[in-house]
Amino acid sequence: MPRPPLDHVASRPSEPAGVSRKGVAFGTLVRAITSRVSRITIAARQSLRVIAARPPIAAITSRAPVMAIALGLSVVLAIILDAVVDGGPALAVLLYCLGIAAVRLPLRHSVPIGVLAVGGLLVEGAIYGRLGRDLSLILSACLVFLVAYSVKERRAARAAEAREAVLAERARIAREIHDILAHSLSAQLVHLEGAKLLLRADKTEEALDRVVRARDLAKSGLEEARRAVSALREDAPALPQALRTLAEEFQATTDRACTLHVSGTEHRLPPETELALLRTAQEALTNVRRHAPGSPATITLVYAPGSCDLRITNPAAAERGTPGGGYGLMGMRERAELLGGTLSAGETTDGFRVHLWIPA
Repeated sequence: MPRPPLDHVASRPSEPAGVSRKGVAFGTLVRAITSRVSRITIAARQSLRVIAARPPIAAITSRAPVMAIALGLSVVLAIILDAVVDGGPALAVLLYCLGIAAVRLPLRHSVPIGVLAVGGLLVEGAIYGRLGRDLSLILSACLVFLVAYSVKERRAARAAEAREAVLAERARIAREIHDILAHSLSAQLVHLEGAKLLLRADKTEEALDRVVRARDLAKSGLEEARRAVSALREDAPALPQALRTLAEEFQATTDRACTLHVSGTEHRLPPETELALLRTAQEALTNVRRHAPGSPATITLVYAPGSCDLRITNPAAAERGTPGGGYGLMGMRERAELLGGTLSAGETTDGFRVHLWIPA
């Protein structure tokens, strides 16, 4: 069989000029890591939305009318039986049906059953001439109905409190996911995208530096996740120590100074207060890295009688940073409002300041 001409044989694309096989392999690795981090970031954001979403409230089942009809018939039969046989099990059945109606059915179904029982007893008393006896039975029936309804309302109130507690915990976990994963993965994605662009421009050394920074951010995110687990277990270190660790990490990742000033008598605060102060400082330092690259930062923590004051400031940066966006500032304000505090963030004459005041 004759061979096809050589010019018809598919050949492999030639490598770009000046790019070695090592550089091509490095670029492939960076693209793979970038794709993986991007997928993890999307999954983290989707998890945040799912966790923060409010669960739907269960609707009343369609069996309520059927149950109301059955209980109504039982009440009528119990009154008829009481008319035939004075006293006995018929009264117990009547009171039991009223209690079940008050506990299991909504008011629009249970009230008619109560009215039916009262009306039936009045008619029975008028016909058989024992109205005085039936009046005391009517009072007993009303008392059973009210007690059963109060039990139902108390159970509903407890269930609502438990549901609100679950929603508050879900919101708390959603904030933790954002504070830890979203910022860490977003920053890694930025560095890896930059490395990919640098590789296309044949700047391997600069691309390698970007990958090293992304690795450092991954290590920092892992440490933050461990600290968050400790905070959720309420065995976190003292607040000044945790802020000192944040300042050291800021200096290690940015090569810029981060000064911590602590004044007042140091003492342990409630776990949720310390967590709010720590997360606010973390968010503010993350914003300094993103929006004011190359700028140093200062953390000031003041212990005052009955309150705690935190300020994070940084001067204006000569280099332009990454545009803003996200849920960071919203999460900080939510934390402050939940604890009865206030948060302000904005530009000053010489830079930017985040100020958090919390009663403690």
